[in-house]
Amino acid sequence: MNTQIKTKITSDKILKKIADFCDNEIYIVGGTVRDFLMGKESLDRDIIVADEDAKTFALKIQPLFDAVFVPLDEVNKIYRLVLPDKINYIDITNPIEGSLHKDLMRRDLTINAVAVNIRTSEVIDLCGGVTDIKNHTINYINEHNFEDDPLRLLRVYRFQSTLGFELTPETIHAVCKFVKLIHKPAVERITHELILLFGGKYADKALENMNKTWILEELFPVVNELKQVPPNTHHHLDLFHHSLETVRQIQLIYENSSDEIKEHMERVDFGGAPRLAHLKLAGFLHDIGKFSTWTIEEDTGRHRFIKHDDVGAKMAVPLLKKLHFSNKQIDYISSMIKNHIYPSQVMSAPEIDFSTQNGEKVMMRYIRKMDENVIDNIILAKADRLSARGEAVTDEMVENNLSRLTLLQNYYLSVRDTLEPLPVLLDGNEIMKLLNIKPSKKLGEILSALHEAQLSGDVTTKDQAVEFVLRYNY
Repeated sequence: MNTQIKTKITSDKILKKIADFCDNEIYIVGGTVRDFLMGKESLDRDIIVADEDAKTFALKIQPLFDAVFVPLDEVNKIYRLVLPDKINYIDITNPIEGSLHKDLMRRDLTINAVAVNIRTSEVIDLCGGVTDIKNHTINYINEHNFEDDPLRLLRVYRFQSTLGFELTPETIHAVCKFVKLIHKPAVERITHELILLFGGKYADKALENMNKTWILEELFPVVNELKQVPPNTHHHLDLFHHSLETVRQIQLIYENSSDEIKEHMERVDFGGAPRLAHLKLAGFLHDIGKFSTWTIEEDTGRHRFIKHDDVGAKMAVPLLKKLHFSNKQIDYISSMIKNHIYPSQVMSAPEIDFSTQNGEKVMMRYIRKMDENVIDNIILAKADRLSARGEAVTDEMVENNLSRLTLLQNYYLSVRDTLEPLPVLLDGNEIMKLLNIKPSKKLGEILSALHEAQLSGDVTTKDQAVEFVLRYNY
């Protein structure tokens, strides 16, 4: 194992440069060691310097890399150097109470508590972290560490989501014991861990295990309602597991997508995390409106959830606000929930021939309405379809739905580089002057109707806009 670590350190140009420049007692620790032991590359290097003030050391090596110095936590002396490529980072701190052993024993999980001297490649493993990494196991160090920082309860599942490791029975028991403490950390810290969790490849697995220790309902009380809706003729799973399956299917669709789609889903446009993470959170919440809209037809026994998409989108807003998600994150997630049925509805109209100009017009209206979120919304619709395979749903129905959604997706990809923002053909002041009216509810209705006409392509010029407004008013 020392040979493997030594090879990784000596081949890492950044660590080698630090070792050659300094004679300090320096250790890599945490995720960096874990990645190296798993044969992965690490772009975020966690360093403990044992014999010099962390800030002084960080500023000393900063010129080596022409890096930007960022104080992350002055109280706990944690500093970051951001390298010019803005991909590679070096996080630097001192050991707790000046003791590397105490520092390692106060960490959350054994897999994060292995240190390696970057000069000698000596491995310091006090609690079996190397074995747990090898065995793909998540194990806690000391249950009192959960009391010291209850956010570690959630980090158990964040690491399961990103690594896919199994939890030990002891770790599960410890989470159950302290689960009520999860509300103690700052909400922003909880939200940060959640979005990292949803970004993980194994998010559905982590969510399933969170459910077993009740931590999921502590963070998302609406889960209790999801569990009350059973399978039906259109859904082979109960609503809770349908939601988890939707998360899983989003990940699978992403993994099997083209580079063009992957690149879009990996974009960080809000919340400091990729779109994919936010879409999986939306997938988890996409049916939260079903319980309150749930009815069963007396004559057929069919389960109905009329307007659950609208209800769910509205329910998501206060839920996400309570977790201190940003407005952009909330707008995106609530929009995905509200529109998760929309692309399938667009493509299922039997009277529309999508090979004709009329078909393109229908698709373009959808594209204009969803704007930059077209790909995301179609992935969610596909995942939802694949997660509902009740006895009334045939393979032919599923394949037909998926092929039409792919047609819509491909059409969007073929035209998106040519799309320009819809022009403002008439603003509110011009309409008020044209109709001799004052600001009112009616003005809002006219502006909304004009926008819809532009989305549909029925109005493309100012003259047409004037004619539309006059006709609408009449």
